[in-house]
Amino acid sequence: MTHPSRRTLLKLAGGGVAASVLRNPAEGAREASPAKIWSGEYTAKKGDVSLYMFRKRRGVPRKENGDAPVLFMVHGSSISSRPTFDLTVPGKGRYSLMDTFAEYGFDVWTMDHESYGRSTRTEGNSDIATGVLDLAAGLDVVARETGRSRAHFIGESSGALRAAAFAVAHPDRVDRLVLMAFTYTGKGSPTLQKRAEQVEYYRTHNRRKRDREMIRSIFTRDKPGTADPAVAEAMADAELPFGDTIPTGTYLDMTAHLPVVDPQKVRAPTLVVRGEFDGIATEEDLLDFYRKLPNADRQFSILPGLAHSLALGINRHLFWHCARSFLEMPQIVTA
Repeated sequence: MTHPSRRTLLKLAGGGVAASVLRNPAEGAREASPAKIWSGEYTAKKGDVSLYMFRKRRGVPRKENGDAPVLFMVHGSSISSRPTFDLTVPGKGRYSLMDTFAEYGFDVWTMDHESYGRSTRTEGNSDIATGVLDLAAGLDVVARETGRSRAHFIGESSGALRAAAFAVAHPDRVDRLVLMAFTYTGKGSPTLQKRAEQVEYYRTHNRRKRDREMIRSIFTRDKPGTADPAVAEAMADAELPFGDTIPTGTYLDMTAHLPVVDPQKVRAPTLVVRGEFDGIATEEDLLDFYRKLPNADRQFSILPGLAHSLALGINRHLFWHCARSFLEMPQIVTA
């Protein structure tokens, strides 16, 4: 049998906060030519915390076109939502995952978590549990604007932990779940072993430094050459206006509190997908998580030529295909 790391796609056999909304679409709505992708900005309220939300879809939202499936993208530890999922890299082709999936026919949403990007900065550390509350507030906005109480989710890195933890806490609000650059126990992870050297700092500080060199390292720490250097520069240009510090909560969770998600409680159909060279988790650690998922509608994929950032690597089109195929799986028919 071919070892999983040598295959592009591996499918293993499976076993049997209340939120109020402030909307100002005039500030964010625009038509993009030639794709005619509409975008809008929204605000979810989580108590006194305002959470910035962004949406893209084909055409202006109307009741008659409200049947588009909702896809919610969840950002990771170091970069806010739009530089992660709606990045423009001049002269380098498409890097906006939001544009890609909007063109596929999804109603695509994302959000800056508490203390990230355009959202309210608080004294907290914005850990995984906080992220679950953020997503609950965000899904209330989605439900109000689309009439849909459920969404598909794509989470990246600690965003995948947030998305999976949300799926455990709110199984009735999750359709299909894509966990990219996920980690389970952290066992054997070179990235987390290095990060753990600073665990006491994360325990005693709620923010950490995040400069241009750190952003560059996202694309070089595992395997140089898997991403265009222009991507890191474009991301830094888009992200650093929000400041040179970022919350420590997800780093603390990933170095001191794993596992934070019990796979046996994830009931949604789930795709676990990693890059061939990603150091955030070992293949064995992810397969352990995968095998414990209770839903037989599940897939495990390894994408060659990619490292930690699946959606921003040179071979990002492999992730587009993999995620789209999973999200558009036909409904299961039972006798």
